[in-house]
Amino acid sequence: TALALRALVPDCEILEFPSWETLPHERLSPNPETVGKRLRVLHRLHEFGESGRPEHPVFVLASVRAVLQPVVAGLAQHPPLTLKRGSEYLLPELSLKLIELAYERVDMVTKRGEFAVRGGIVDVFPTTADHALRLEFFGDELEEIREFAVSDQRSLAREDSQPIDQVLLFAAREIIITPSVASRAREMVHEFPNLSTMLEKIAQGMPVEGMESLAVALVDKLVPFVDYLPAHAGVTMLSPEKCAARA
Repeated sequence: TALALRALVPDCEILEFPSWETLPHERLSPNPETVGKRLRVLHRLHEFGESGRPEHPVFVLASVRAVLQPVVAGLAQHPPLTLKRGSEYLLPELSLKLIELAYERVDMVTKRGEFAVRGGIVDVFPTTADHALRLEFFGDELEEIREFAVSDQRSLAREDSQPIDQVLLFAAREIIITPSVASRAREMVHEFPNLSTMLEKIAQGMPVEGMESLAVALVDKLVPFVDYLPAHAGVTMLSPEKCAARA
């Protein structure tokens, strides 16, 4: 569908909103790559809502499963972490921020949603990137951003030979642990002893595997995906019979 749209409307922007590969009630979190793609779409739709109707055609492609599953309200109001070359960042604070975004700290980055710190170097694999990134600091200044291969940890040469000026880091989980979420988790610890290990970590601001299964109890509101669409958006269902059967 995406290829056909690009052929028919060359100047269009296509946003692909994937569904989870897990079920909402399972104590398994969706893949960080899936979460990153979904959050990128929600953030982009939020931008259209603020700036008004875009000048170019925009298509959002989503399966019926992705559309039917309720989404946490207000996710688009939590923008991605933007790191710019030449700006200054405190490494301890940056590490804490990455943990808040549910990035896992490891010794060596091998997959999306992980980061590692070695001296003045931070390796991070953004949830929406094709390659992992190496952030080199001189003191607190982000001096250089380079892509590297996770297979051998060596830097990759860019085809356009242009330096990377900034990187966007979307969260690896769809529940942002706000003070409200942490407070609710703290209140639920004694009420649900079988979930105490998971709830205690969330109460301390630590993302945990499977936390999305508690979304209905932890977040303020769950909304349909269409609530994120601008008011002027139109909806088209392809293969209605197939969609109805899968729904």
